[in-house]
Amino acid sequence: MRTALAGLLALAGCAAGPTENAAPHGYVAGAEETAEPQYRLVLADGAKAYVLDLVSGKVSVAGAAGNVTAVTGDGRHAFLSGGALRIVDGGAWMVDHGDHVHYYRSAVRDLGEVAGRGPHEAFSDAAVTAVRFGDGTVKLFDRGRLDKGDISEIGTLSADGPVVPYAGHLLVADGGAVQVKTRTGAQARTIAEGCREPEGAAVTRRGVVVGCADGALVVDGNLAGKKIRYPEEGMRAREFHHRPGSTTLAAKAGDQGIWVLDVTRSTWKLIRSKGVLAVNAAGDGLPVLSLTGDGTLHSHDPVSGRRTARTKLLAVPKNPDIQVDTARAYVNDPERGAVHEIDYNDRLRRARTFELGFAPRHMTEIGR
Repeated sequence: MRTALAGLLALAGCAAGPTENAAPHGYVAGAEETAEPQYRLVLADGAKAYVLDLVSGKVSVAGAAGNVTAVTGDGRHAFLSGGALRIVDGGAWMVDHGDHVHYYRSAVRDLGEVAGRGPHEAFSDAAVTAVRFGDGTVKLFDRGRLDKGDISEIGTLSADGPVVPYAGHLLVADGGAVQVKTRTGAQARTIAEGCREPEGAAVTRRGVVVGCADGALVVDGNLAGKKIRYPEEGMRAREFHHRPGSTTLAAKAGDQGIWVLDVTRSTWKLIRSKGVLAVNAAGDGLPVLSLTGDGTLHSHDPVSGRRTARTKLLAVPKNPDIQVDTARAYVNDPERGAVHEIDYNDRLRRARTFELGFAPRHMTEIGR
């Protein structure tokens, strides 16, 4: 594997040193700290990118974004995939220090494009953003400088599967295994449990999940791997959806329904359902959501698989997506030019509908 990485500066700690001019705890230049989460949706139609502020309901134009085929996020930035990679700073994020959380908001910014065709797959930690391009090239960016509006490439490598910055290292799925590399690109170790045909990944409180041909490989904070094998063959998961940080993940199971992966219990649960177009999981012990081809939104219990609620939501479901935070879910409705806010704890009650005036074909939630 080709690897060429530049070194990174060490991250500063949360608290400032004991000097007279030390910034207040939690201070971030150019941002406003808030008492509550500042959830926003980054949306794209066929011409522009937008940001919907879910607190105020206001929409901001984030810049030109034609031919977008997918949008993913890292909690603050949105990565718009198409003929090139466009990065948008959604202007809302959180910093979790374990015993307390800081919430911030700032201006929306279009950071620009990076050459290289999609599909693009992006993962970030506090130091590095790793983006894998359609040809297997992985570009690494300085996350601190990205937060300041500067797209600064610090290295490249290649991989045939996801690359996830985690626990001070890079987890690189390539060649039938997950390699553990240092920030400077040196080989540290190989996870003992193999991973054939890697596809899809997610970061949870208990480690990084990488989808493999025979199940999910979970790499924990000690960089030890454990395989959670499928209970039956076929129908493999190819991408995972979940509320960031939680340990319950949802994935489409081919044309047979929904996979629910409980990382804590190391179990898979197959919920049989026909015509599933989009899925997501609200969190540990909370509903698993799915949207079917008839435009119906469904809620299932993640343990038993029992359907707990359903509601007709979309007249014409085209390219639907479900985003989830700690209290609400959001479903895009391109045909209507709207996004629906759903209270998933209240039998899928439609709490609000945002009429946008454009077709939100792709979206991701930030501020989480």
